[in-house]
Amino acid sequence: MNRIKAVLKQQGRTQTWLAEQIGKSYVVVTNYCNNKTQPSIPILYEMAKVLDVDVRELLVPSKE
Repeated sequence: MNRIKAVLKQQGRTQTWLAEQIGKSYVVVTNYCNNKTQPSIPILYEMAKVLDVDVRELLVPSKE
């Protein structure tokens, strides 16, 4: 599970914007945001860089 959609909302950014920034299609990013598919680790790091957040902010913690 990931928090990509929540981080985009916090920043006032769109899935279309993120797709353009990371060179992926809107459909791919939508699938990431809706947790239908998960990005690879390199893509996750690229998204974190583009969004200027720690990569851990894009993930749901495995332990509380």
